[in-house]
Amino acid sequence: MKRIATMASVLGLGLMLTATCSLSAQNNYPPPAYNAPAASSSDATHVSVGVFGDYLRYNPKGSALGLVGLGARLGVNMSHHTAIEGEMDYDFAKNYTVANVNTTGTGGTGGISTNTVTVGIRPLWALLGPRFDLGSEHANLFVTGKVGIVNWTTTNPHSVSGTTFANAVESIGGSGTELALYPGAGIQGYWGFFGLRVEVGDAIYVHNGANNNLRVTFGPQIRF
Repeated sequence: MKRIATMASVLGLGLMLTATCSLSAQNNYPPPAYNAPAASSSDATHVSVGVFGDYLRYNPKGSALGLVGLGARLGVNMSHHTAIEGEMDYDFAKNYTVANVNTTGTGGTGGISTNTVTVGIRPLWALLGPRFDLGSEHANLFVTGKVGIVNWTTTNPHSVSGTTFANAVESIGGSGTELALYPGAGIQGYWGFFGLRVEVGDAIYVHNGANNNLRVTFGPQIRF
């Protein structure tokens, strides 16, 4: 009788343990969902918008002429190291000095006079292409290759205005529009949403062959 009572006690204890484990399993079912780590800011897709000043060393017929202007740029990151960018910039008129040497016959007296000339030609560049980043999101070197058009216009008077820019845009596709290519490289850095970028490249336009022109841009940009 005592053995039966002992066996019953053991059996009861086993049933109690089984029930307790079963209830515990039910309370924990379904298992907690796996929480994947949040994507870091470097994995997020950024849109960047920037403005810049540009210097163009224009070389018409081998005579170098420095032009300056302003532009804007829009970029969309396709991945951590690749972005697609579109940009447009407009160069202003340029004053330069021409030296004239005057002589009067053999052994005659002569002199040098100078004349300041304003160049009314203004190129409008519109380019689109990829940018490949080689560093981190905070500071990185990059290379880029873009294709587009350059539209040449001349203005008189030579002062820049909204009208001269609008006329340049409206004349795109006319006789002054030529194919443009742009390989370049630079460095950019960000402090939060604000960044700075400097870039150097070759602004090539196709007219009786490829014509190479040094181009330097610098300016701020933001991302979001």
